[in-house]
Formats: sequence, C-alpha cells, structure tokens
Amino acid sequence: MYLLLKLIHVAGVVLFLGNIVTGVFWHQHAWRTRDPRLLAHTMAGIIRSDRLFTTPGVLIIAIAGVAAAMAGRIPILGTGWILWSIVLFVISGAVFGTRIAPLQRQLLALARAGVEQPPFNEASYTQLAARWKIWAAVATLAPVIAAALMVLKPVL
Repeated sequence: MYLLLKLIHVAGVVLFLGNIVTGVFWHQHAWRTRDPRLLAHTMAGIIRSDRLFTTPGVLIIAIAGVAAAMAGRIPILGTGWILWSIVLFVISGAVFGTRIAPLQRQLLALARAGVEQPPFNEASYTQLAARWKIWAAVATLAPVIAAALMVLKPVL
C-alpha cells in the first residue's frame, strides 16, 4: 500500500510541477508576439489549467503524501525532509494565492482590454508580467526544492 500511495504522490508532483512550468513557458511564448489577443487567450488558458491540473495536483500531493507517510509509519512532522517539504509546499501555495493568481487575473484583464479597446497598454502589461515571472519563480522553486528533499531524504 505504501508504494502505491507513494506512486500516486509522485504522479501528483509531476502534474503540479509540469503545469506550473508549462504555464510559464506558454506565457513567455505568447509574450514574444506582443499580441493582446494571443496574450489574453494564453492567460485564460493558464488560469484554466491551474483549475484543472495545479489544484488537483495539490490535493493529490497532500492526500497521497500524508497517506503514504502514515502507511510507511514515517512521522510527518518528526522527519526533517518531510517537514521542510511541507513548509516549502505551503510557501508555494501562499505565493500562488496571494501574488500569482491576482496577477494572472490582472494580466488577463489588461490583455482583454487591449483587444476590446485598443491600444494595448504594453508598458503596464510588461510591468505586471515581470512581477508575475518573479513570483512564479518563487512558487516553482519552492516545490522543486521540496521534490529534491523528498528524493534525497537528507537528515535535517
């Protein structure tokens, strides 16, 4: 049972991290065009993919991770690499909820406004996108480090 839960946990990590990385990739790809229609379409897709893949990934990671630790009789808060992975995971979620999600909605609104009532405010979009990229890096780096801790299991 432990190995099955661990496999489900890892699948959740792949789903979660894969969606985050591809969202950043597709936004950067769309940004090169400076086309507000493409940017609006891309941001709408990123927001939707967060609902379809990132959020379920979070749930799978949390539920299967706790269940695997319990099945393996591993003390969750007494095992450093698990504790710090949880802390990093929470940091990633907090950054997403307080910084990234609002910025994504603002980017989408700005791109849509550029389509519906030209001209596109590229300067404002550029500023928001720069902030989004910084916070996206934080929200991505934290779970990547957590994944490394889960694999390497250092004594902490």
